Amino acid sequence: MRSPVLLVIAHGSRDPRHAATVHALVERARSLRPGLRVETGFLDFNAPSVPRVLERLAADGVEDVVALPLLLTRAFHAKADIPAVLHEASARLPRLRIRQAEVLGPSPLLLSALEKRLYEAGLDPSRKSSTGLVLASAGSTDPEAIAVIADIARELRHTGWCAVRPAFASASLPRTEEAVRALRDEGVRRVAVAPYVIAPGFLPDRIARGAEEADVIADVLGAAPELARLLLLRCDEARVDRPLANTA
Repeated sequence: MRSPVLLVIAHGSRDPRHAATVHALVERARSLRPGLRVETGFLDFNAPSVPRVLERLAADGVEDVVALPLLLTRAFHAKADIPAVLHEASARLPRLRIRQAEVLGPSPLLLSALEKRLYEAGLDPSRKSSTGLVLASAGSTDPEAIAVIADIARELRHTGWCAVRPAFASASLPRTEEAVRALRDEGVRRVAVAPYVIAPGFLPDRIARGAEEADVIADVLGAAPELARLLLLRCDEARVDRPLANTA
């Protein structure tokens, strides 16, 4: 039985750093599993679009596709945009069996990558217990997505940080700079900001500006090896557990 093709679906951005980071992450996933065909499609701004990639796969004789949203939470894109694109493609390409995988988060692999980025930015691991952490996400109007970020912040609080606060670059409050000030007001002398985002762009830049008063600002998660492993894990899970997009 042939393995399915893994189609990584990214949002897309006018910022060229976004697509470059997505491609670097996908390439790392390919290197971890050379026998797996991995393709990339974008919802907006960048090419190739998801429908064009699916059409090409069908023309190549591919029968099974796992469509993986390159998202950290289940918000609008995972619940509405991507399913709509996949359903439309399934109607046009009935021989193509498509499963939508779960989003990447939450996962211990993401938290591992997050802490590694902080240490790469100069945070001394031995000073973690005296450091307050701002978990800065892109933000969402979806209550489920906001609740997930709050849950992750609570989970991180139990891994050795002296305090952890969530922050959001859009749609929700507090903003990064407000969370940094709140930690200072609580008497936290050292503050680190960890962007809980995958690729550079407008909102990550806003997070970085809001972190100017922090002592450490980590880079985005990017093409971290933990994320590449997580792509493959979600692909494997979808092969077993997820329904076909054209039968949902």
